[in-house]
Amino acid sequence: MSAPAAAPSIPVTVLTGYLGAGKTTLLNRILTEDHGKRYAVIVNEFGEIGIDNDLVVDTDEEVFEMNNGCICCTVRGDLIRVVENLAKRRGSFDAILVETTGVADPVPVAQTFFMDEEVRKFARLDAVVTLVDAKFFLDRLGDAPEAEDQVAFADVILLNKTDLVGSDELTEVEATLRQLNPYAKVYKTTRSAVDLDKILDRGAFDLDRVLELDPSFLDADEHDHDHVCGPDCDHDHHDHDHHHHGHETHHDTEITSVSLRGGELDPDKILSWISEVTQTQGPDILRLKGILAFPDEPKRYVVQGIHMIVEGDLQRDWKPGEPRESRLVFIGRHLDQAKLEAAFKAAAA
Repeated sequence: MSAPAAAPSIPVTVLTGYLGAGKTTLLNRILTEDHGKRYAVIVNEFGEIGIDNDLVVDTDEEVFEMNNGCICCTVRGDLIRVVENLAKRRGSFDAILVETTGVADPVPVAQTFFMDEEVRKFARLDAVVTLVDAKFFLDRLGDAPEAEDQVAFADVILLNKTDLVGSDELTEVEATLRQLNPYAKVYKTTRSAVDLDKILDRGAFDLDRVLELDPSFLDADEHDHDHVCGPDCDHDHHDHDHHHHGHETHHDTEITSVSLRGGELDPDKILSWISEVTQTQGPDILRLKGILAFPDEPKRYVVQGIHMIVEGDLQRDWKPGEPRESRLVFIGRHLDQAKLEAAFKAAAA
């Protein structure tokens, strides 16, 4: 933890989404609209965005200043170097947005902000935002596992181009998104038109803040889709029958989520188990998040993970009267729910 005197860290939003989902439209809005906030936008290739050069006020090789106060920089090499460059301009922007290429896995980008010590002194991962093309998303699932991962990995999903699909199709896409990720906030948009405060500075990686805003955040079952299914689904995830309105789409995905809950846990047992499970199943675990109660510990232990990288720390106190309940959520492939539940129970204090 940094000293209290340190300047507040800059929130970082990682923006991902398959080709054609509308990221460029969204980025152009951020870089050109008069929204009164100053963003530093890191893009993979400046040329691809097609920003109107009249809007560029001042430029050096990597960083372009826009006339609405935003900054745009290109990653031609190492993301960490770009971020260190931005750190020197600290004070000239309020938040950072990093765009990943359409086919890329957002994980390494998120991990940079999650893990790199130098970077963390200055910036903190705030949320992963995924844009989804309502019209083509279900087709993509068949041929592009990255599209699936991008959704499972998201904190916020923009379901875009909703004007191009009928209501039945939209319902089906939404059900599939929910199955892949019951925890993300979903906004339906047309031409990427969303209030920027819905996607930027969300505090989605700050679980305490998320739970203040949405106390049932970790309870998939309370969101009316027990674990990964909608209310009309039988709960056998290995069943490939066509239960959903005659479509097989919903069962074509291997990604599920498992929500565990219990009372106080033995810190040594639970933390060594989390470490073991992420080391052995890391590639299959896209996200892990939870709040744990330890005996005689007044603070809540908050844990976050991306693949094999897990970090946790004691955050705010349990409030008087707040149930000291431990909750842990995994989102990933080939998750063995019974085994995870058994190990979680075995760590009870």
